[in-house]
Amino acid sequence: MDKSPEIALTQMRKSVQELGSSTEKHGDPTLMRFLIARSMDPSKAAKMFVQWQKWRAQLVPLGFIPDSEVPDELESRKIYLQGLSKGGHPLMIVKASNHFPSKDQLQFKKFVVHLLDKTIASSFKGREIGNEKLVAILDLQQITYKNIDARALITGFQFLQAYYPERLAKCFLLSMPWFFVSVWRLVSRFLEKATLEKIVIVSNEEEKEEFIREIGEEALPEEYGGRAKVVVLQDVILTPVDDSLNSTS
Repeated sequence: MDKSPEIALTQMRKSVQELGSSTEKHGDPTLMRFLIARSMDPSKAAKMFVQWQKWRAQLVPLGFIPDSEVPDELESRKIYLQGLSKGGHPLMIVKASNHFPSKDQLQFKKFVVHLLDKTIASSFKGREIGNEKLVAILDLQQITYKNIDARALITGFQFLQAYYPERLAKCFLLSMPWFFVSVWRLVSRFLEKATLEKIVIVSNEEEKEEFIREIGEEALPEEYGGRAKVVVLQDVILTPVDDSLNSTS
């Protein structure tokens, strides 16, 4: 569509109102993410936005998921939150060898929200702008068949696509073993083209060097070629911001 961003934003706000909701608490950068995700189509973006609002109200009524609601997932210490990449995006690392399929799917879904909200919020400078993105690393080193969980990966990526549009800057897959290739093929079927284009499978030394250059040694832990120490998600304490996490998406 050849509409200017200003016209598209105005039409989207109007469409959201017509759907019985409001954009009052959300700035242009937030709405623009939904527009980009729906090819600048105001009515499709409005529908996506309202679905996101309803989803947040149902799954995240407090506006955030406290640690106390995801104790089993935090106990595994499988997520690291490493500060900002060279491009200014918060860096989240998933240590897949510490993950085991969850027996409590609702808690797992809440955990996905918890880790995405916290990762995005870690880049706020006083308040949320609305266009912050994250960089993710899926570290598959030393995984066994017990760690394989296609459903968890599909849930995570589907949440990103449906409820966190344009929040993913890039996702790197490291040390993929041969037995995971078929799992990844299955997961890939559920990913939109725009998501697949942001995923990089690092498979040789040249790609690893580029991966280190792109993220930067300051944020990257030593075991991945950087200079930082690993920081487990629950050890990161965030400063309260002006805006409620209700607007995180």
